[in-house]
This record gives sequence, structure tokens and C-alpha cells, in this order.
Amino acid sequence: MPVINSIAALEPDMRAWRQWLHRHPELQFDLPRTAAFVADKLREFGVDEVHEGIATSGIVAIIEGQGPGPTIGLRADMDALPIHEASGVPHASETEGKMHACGHDGHTTMLLGAAKYLAETRNFAGRVALIFQPAEEGGGGGEVMVEAGVMDRFDIGQVYGIHNAPGFAEGHFFTTPGPIMAAVDTFEITITGKGGHGAMPHDTRDPIVAALGIGTAIQTIVSRNNFASDDLVVSITQIHTGSADNIIPETAFVGGTVRTFDTHVQDMVERRLAEIVAGQAASYGVTATCRYARGYPATVNDPDKAALASKVAADVVGAEAVTGDTGRQMGAEDFSYMLNARPGAYLFLGSGPGPVLHHPQYDFNDAIAPIGASFFARMVETAQPLT
Repeated sequence: MPVINSIAALEPDMRAWRQWLHRHPELQFDLPRTAAFVADKLREFGVDEVHEGIATSGIVAIIEGQGPGPTIGLRADMDALPIHEASGVPHASETEGKMHACGHDGHTTMLLGAAKYLAETRNFAGRVALIFQPAEEGGGGGEVMVEAGVMDRFDIGQVYGIHNAPGFAEGHFFTTPGPIMAAVDTFEITITGKGGHGAMPHDTRDPIVAALGIGTAIQTIVSRNNFASDDLVVSITQIHTGSADNIIPETAFVGGTVRTFDTHVQDMVERRLAEIVAGQAASYGVTATCRYARGYPATVNDPDKAALASKVAADVVGAEAVTGDTGRQMGAEDFSYMLNARPGAYLFLGSGPGPVLHHPQYDFNDAIAPIGASFFARMVETAQPLT
């Protein structure tokens, strides 16, 4: 059962929708034009209900099937990134400093394509809830929508999402049972010493030397404190200090990210960071504070739902183009909050060669939009068939 013919015929329309969204990127929860565009399309398609303003700019649309049954949720993220676009495409961002560099314009388009098909055919039992979510890029919009009660309010029993994957074979699906993406935490270390003249370091307590010592010591958390079989990444991504070549500054800042799958590993990293910062600060004669913030939890697929998703994907693109045990990766996703609330699965859809996600030259591959839309539609028809 390949890509649905009527969805394939929608490809020019879907391309136009996606490129309009790409030209008009908006950030986090502030998505007035994006949300209005989506809501207008949904009403045009004839969905039964459009609920706007959830988590500020989120939307849940309901399509009723042809018989009684449960409600299945399908999710797309809508927000862009604060990046200056350098793709050079005709439909490049018209808003300086903002661009769809992660393909959320494509995800929204795929779900709109599925919405049009499902509203026209209604070849399923129960209901489908189309979830258009703001603020995946750091705002935790998935969590906010769950806390706003969308799962209970709309009686959603299972939920599915897709993310495009540059660098992977175009049209191939990848998923896995259990954890598929990591939890993401952040740390911020502020070091305070005594500044002074660069030629007289003996009169100072140098926060730069302390920052370098702390940065080196942090590397031992993975290499010497963590059990080798437990996946863990601790990356220092920021060091800020200093203003001139002859001034030893008063303060320094070190920041970074932590990626884990197990809470006991998170606990260990948080504890060891605090111990290392305190010990290193004492050894260099400075003071230091360490703020550790837990972010998105791990994205964990329900094994049965992941198997069902793989079957549906195989129906759309063929079994040879589906990998159902791809393993887990250290990126993070706030779809994790929805999977914590309801069983479901998250999949990657290969988009072929091209710049990676979050790159200023990235652009979504419009050729895969009908594939993703067909997966969403077939998932509803397969999970909730008419008897």
C-alpha cells in the first residue's frame, strides 16, 4: 500500500503551504501568523472542531470517524529558530534572524496533508486529534500542552510524531522500541575571583585558570564516574570571560549540556558537577556556583506502538525502507512529554542529502511531505479501523 494517491496529488499544494510557512518563520510560543494559517486550512478542509490558543498558540483539531471508538493523536511542531538563513532558495525567510532550520514547516505541512485526506475520507472509527504544537525549540511547548490538559480534554489514547532526518535515505523511516532520544539538562557555572593586571597575576585570583581546571575535571564524569554501558554525554558549550589582553577578569562563566537516558545517571552527573566545581574552586582560591537544570525527559517509544508504526510505515514505503530497531540517539525532543502521558511512537523520516538540522543553509525536502502525510493517515486507519 504505497503513498496514498490523493495525498500524492496534493503535492503541489503541500509544497506551496510549506514554502509559505518557510517564508514566515516565528519563534517559540509567539506564532500568530503560523497558527492562523494552520487554523484557516483546517477549517477549509472541513474538520469538525478547531481549538485554538492552547499553550498560547497551539491548536488541536478534531476529525470524527464513521463509527464509535477511541481518539488517536497526531502531532506536528510549528516553531522556527533564531538563525540567519543562508539557503539562497526563492522561498527563504522574509524575517531577518529567524528561519525554519529544523523542518517544522515540513512537519506542519505533513499533518495538514493528512488532515485534508482524513476529513474527506473518514475511513476510520473513533476520532483523530491533530495536535499543532508551539515551542519545541527550547520552550517545552509539548509539556505546556500536556499540562494544559489536551490528552484528557480530548481523550487521546495514543499519540504519534515524525521528524525529518537529513543525511538519511530519502523516504526511509527509522524508529525503535523504548528510548529513542535522550533527556537534556543544562548546567551554568559562575566563577568569581579577584581581577587585576595581566602582568601581576600574583595579586589576583584568576577565574580563567579556575574555569580551565573545572572544564578539564568535568571530562572525568564520563570517563571515570559513569558505567560504560550507560549512555552519557557531558559537553561544555560555552566559556565567557575577559575583555582585554592585559586584564585578568573578575568573573568567568562555563556552561554546557548533559544528555542521559536514566535518572540515576542524571543524579550522578548533577552530584559530581557540584562536587567538582566546589573542589576546583577551593583549589584555585575562587568562589563558584553551579546551577543544574533538568530539561526535556528522554523520548521513550511504547514497544507495541513502535512495532505498529513500523508496520504502517512499511505499508507506505515498503518493508525494505523501514528500520524498526534503529537504536537511540543523544538528541532531545519535547514530544517526550506526550509519550510520558500516553503510549505512542516517534519516527524519523529520511530526507536525503543536504545540510544538517539547525544549519543556516538547511531547507526541508518537499518530496517527503506526501510520505509523512500518508503515514499519518494510514496510522489512523490501521489503529482504528472500521469494523
